[in-house]
Amino acid sequence: MLEQLNQALEHIEGRLGRRIEGAELARLAMTSEHHFRRMFSALAGMPLSEYIRRRRLTVAGAEVLAGERTLLEIAVRYGYTSGEAFARAFRAMHGVGPGEARRTGAALRSQPRMSFRLVVEGSSSMRYRIVEKEEFRVVGRKARVPLVYEGVNPAIAAFIKGIGKETRRRIHCLSDQQPEGIVSVSDQLSEGREEGSEFDYYHGAVTGAPTPEDMDELAVPAGTWAVFEDSGPFPQSLQHMWRDVFTQWFPSNPYRSRRGPEILRTRLSQEGTRADVELWIPVERD
Repeated sequence: MLEQLNQALEHIEGRLGRRIEGAELARLAMTSEHHFRRMFSALAGMPLSEYIRRRRLTVAGAEVLAGERTLLEIAVRYGYTSGEAFARAFRAMHGVGPGEARRTGAALRSQPRMSFRLVVEGSSSMRYRIVEKEEFRVVGRKARVPLVYEGVNPAIAAFIKGIGKETRRRIHCLSDQQPEGIVSVSDQLSEGREEGSEFDYYHGAVTGAPTPEDMDELAVPAGTWAVFEDSGPFPQSLQHMWRDVFTQWFPSNPYRSRRGPEILRTRLSQEGTRADVELWIPVERD
């Protein structure tokens, strides 16, 4: 898998001045585009689109300082429709506009070329199971929230607090199948999963019961799920589990992620500093 991922990275380098198709990168990596983007983000620590943007602006920066092409020629060469758009992107990365950088020979920031290599760890095992689940519904309350990678998501915390104890109790009573109790469901995440991008968040229960009039529902088609379990400090252990699923488990198992909601069941300790977590990821065989 890592060899194919590195082939995709080589393809990116050869097309920095042209359009780069995610589907073609996924073909080189011998997986689906959805799974390729998830794997890349977990391994690289940034979305694929952000890496490509940074690499383009790194190479463009060298051309700006070299002075062999006009700024507009460089802008067009790296996919910008106008000099103004190029200048905004250039300044956002380098902290200085391209014209000023050329005049003053300013120091610019650089995104190094990436390559992936295998680091054998294996010091701890991951608890998981594969579940075939029929079509089901998630019933509860829904909100549109921004994606946050580190720490507690304040938008989600405020949303849950606003639901109220009685409504949470009613949601809990709807639960009649796995995963049991109240669950957190993330759906309609952006393809690149950029931090700050919005997604649908459900605080609900997996159920076959009728949906109350004052609640939202999400219908989930039948499919295969990889279910991971862990215990530890909250939310750090949960965030590390997300990372390990994509950087360790997927490369070692004959599955890839597929489109669909991701479900989390969390059982917090009384002081709220530790948790038992169960993470459901929609998967399919490679």
